[in-house]
Amino acid sequence: MAARARKTLRQFDPSARGALDGVRVVDLSRLVAGNVLTKVLADHGADVIKVEPPAGDSLRAWKVKGVETSWKAFCRNKRSVCLDLRAPEGIVIVRRLAQDAAMLVESFRPGVLEAMGLAPEDLLALNPKLVIVRVSGWGQTGPYRHKPGFGTLVEGYAGFAALNGFGDREPVLPPMFMADAYAGLYGASAAMIALHHANRRGEGQVVDLSLFEPIFAVLEPQMANWRLTGQVKPRTGSRSTNTAPRNAYRTKDGRWLGLSTSTQGVFVRLMQSIGRPELAEDPRFRSNPDRLQHIEELDAVVRDAVAQLTIEEALRKFDADGVTIGPIMDVRDLDADAYVAEREALIEVPDPEMPDGVLPMHGEVPRLSRTPGILRNPAPKLGQDNEAVLAPLLGDADYARLSEAGVIKG
Repeated sequence: MAARARKTLRQFDPSARGALDGVRVVDLSRLVAGNVLTKVLADHGADVIKVEPPAGDSLRAWKVKGVETSWKAFCRNKRSVCLDLRAPEGIVIVRRLAQDAAMLVESFRPGVLEAMGLAPEDLLALNPKLVIVRVSGWGQTGPYRHKPGFGTLVEGYAGFAALNGFGDREPVLPPMFMADAYAGLYGASAAMIALHHANRRGEGQVVDLSLFEPIFAVLEPQMANWRLTGQVKPRTGSRSTNTAPRNAYRTKDGRWLGLSTSTQGVFVRLMQSIGRPELAEDPRFRSNPDRLQHIEELDAVVRDAVAQLTIEEALRKFDADGVTIGPIMDVRDLDADAYVAEREALIEVPDPEMPDGVLPMHGEVPRLSRTPGILRNPAPKLGQDNEAVLAPLLGDADYARLSEAGVIKG
């Protein structure tokens, strides 16, 4: 295995401030989508207060060798308070938090927020500028509003799995939380759009964020293509139905390369690079539609040429020849990669729970020149910030009373 590339070791700085400094977000969400959404905000300075039940956010249970890796990754820069929301006084505390917040994010099944006594109309009456982001599997309206909102169901229903994989095998669901991640990223932009409106007009609103619609939206223009052709797009593995050749090719040393020839110029350079310039004028391959019709023959030519080279030889040769080809990386490769390290796409932070004392995590995204993202604090322990957040809100006497009564936990 290649040596690990030296990463930038970043330190958490509690005094760090970002572009969203002063924006308080009350986060009642669980698992991935809501936490991705609020991570984007927290990484840019928002004060995200995770309101967790006594058992904690369900994301905490996703452990590897006893370490809460998902929680650490998605909940850095946030604070945690732990409340028993089955107690009426716990709901009162949430209302108090929402009264002074810019946003509230929740991911309960539709109707649960209302049943808890936190209906959006009531929250907006308390705080007319509040942006309320409601994350659910299928949205707050429609016939599926009460169905479980797991990303797996959405990834199948939205058409992604039907496109993914090889035509002679079963549809393939993604091996990561794709629908949740898309929803979280869409949700962060939607929340900021709504916040901009609230700051200009003094009007808060509800953002109805389903897991279904973001992943469905990124599959455009599949529906228009279906209407035009009457044909369902087949599963083609790593091939494309738009350009050819485009595929994964195995090298002499058993590694894999990804190739895309989205322009005629790249195809011509590829043929020259593999020593077959005459094929650029072959009637079977002269234009992209021709190549798509004869993809099996063309793929065989490229596959055989790549198989004669090691990955290092192939990358050096094709890069020099202006061919758009690159390695297909796994986590071992990425951990050893100089680009990933120097770009600070992957950084390290101190963490005593990790074997070597550092936790690798992604750098802040997106990159802003004047107001870059921040690392204010590691992901909090359950209820870590109870006193810091709630004592000023409630007063010392009520804070002590509610802690004694078990409404405030941790």
